[in-house]
Amino acid sequence: MFQRILVANRGEIALRVIRACRDMGIETVAVFSQADRGAHYLSLATEAICIGPPAAVDSYLMINRIISAAEVGNVQAIHPGYGFLSENAHFAEVCRTCKIEFIGPSHEAMAKLGDKVSAKLIAREAKVPTVPGSDGLLTDEGEAIRVAAQIGYPVLIKATAGGGGKGMRVATDEASLKSGLKSASIEAESAFKNGGVYLEKFISKPRHVEVQIIADHHGNAVHLWERDCSLQRRHQKLVEESPAPNLPLAVREEMCKAAVRLVKTAGYTNAGTVEFLVDADHNFYFIEVNARIQVEHPVSELVSGTDLVQQQIRVAAGEVLPWKQKNIPCNGSAIEVRINAEDPANNFRGSPGKITKLRVPGGPGVRWDSHVYEGYTVPPYYDSLIGKLIIHRPTREESFATMRRALAEFTIEGIKTTIPLLKEIFENADFAAGNVDTTYIERTWSFTGGAK
Repeated sequence: MFQRILVANRGEIALRVIRACRDMGIETVAVFSQADRGAHYLSLATEAICIGPPAAVDSYLMINRIISAAEVGNVQAIHPGYGFLSENAHFAEVCRTCKIEFIGPSHEAMAKLGDKVSAKLIAREAKVPTVPGSDGLLTDEGEAIRVAAQIGYPVLIKATAGGGGKGMRVATDEASLKSGLKSASIEAESAFKNGGVYLEKFISKPRHVEVQIIADHHGNAVHLWERDCSLQRRHQKLVEESPAPNLPLAVREEMCKAAVRLVKTAGYTNAGTVEFLVDADHNFYFIEVNARIQVEHPVSELVSGTDLVQQQIRVAAGEVLPWKQKNIPCNGSAIEVRINAEDPANNFRGSPGKITKLRVPGGPGVRWDSHVYEGYTVPPYYDSLIGKLIIHRPTREESFATMRRALAEFTIEGIKTTIPLLKEIFENADFAAGNVDTTYIERTWSFTGGAK
């Protein structure tokens, strides 16, 4: 087992990893930018090292500075968290070249699955259903027109790299296909330094259901059940829950098995998430793999009774997974909401600033994962996530009731947050019935007074 781990991240996930390490008796080195100097979670690490100015490109994305900190801190491994360099195959390779273990998949597996076209080919090899579309990256406009005619409009133009909805366009006819190809490629090149795009059949009103997996270096891979992440705004998740509502048991089981088949075929190790779209007839289609721990991992932890971050560390250290698939339960209902420093009534404009008052809910079944505190100043340089409120109760109805109560108890002053929107969502009849999809919010919500 490792004696000392560097945490190559900040905020909520950095604190989560530090706590897991402390529970395991492992020392930690926390890196931080000048904007995060003085953050309380840094005091929980064994050592803290500044790696640069506030901008992520000058600090948390600087591979050479993180490796230097790891060498100065005398660590055996680096945990990348999520975001920043967590899915950077080059970073994973550099870590291992420097004889520092990267707590995640190999750079080869990450590269194969990080590219959506390559991942789709692996899925087909593993006999996992994929969305009909082009066989690879589009080479020119003429090819795109031919493929679209074959699979039928509407089609979805997607960037092969990245995520978060960047480099993605819906085309309903040839004219919108031509313009969408150019704009999607330009956006993808700007965001990911990779302008490659491909086509898929556009599935109307799909659900987004993903499967949490973890695999060791001894040929074992298991799933920790699925999460429904359909409630989104502009491809950014608002609410995640497990088990997925209104998903037939047979479909659920086959989807989870398909996820395990795929990662085994890819030679993938450590934690990851296999994402699917589910249509109105409960057909599921593979879309991508997130080769890292995800924001919503607590949902899977609570229903399965595991600590995913500790298991990531154990797998990276060469240990065998402690359970077989048949021994992993799915108990109760878990729901997570992301609380962001944003103003939903003002086009979700970021709301950095000082938290002047903070009262966090508690009670049975309530978990709050966050690095913020009363008096903390939310910086303007990073993602606006300030915390995750997670509920775990015996039934979905009880989870909803506890979530409503917890949101009503929550007080954050000094900044705007998404709490008012979340309160409205948990009073929504369609959501309570499980009748939502990835476009539901855009179609039905006004953001100024609830549902349209």
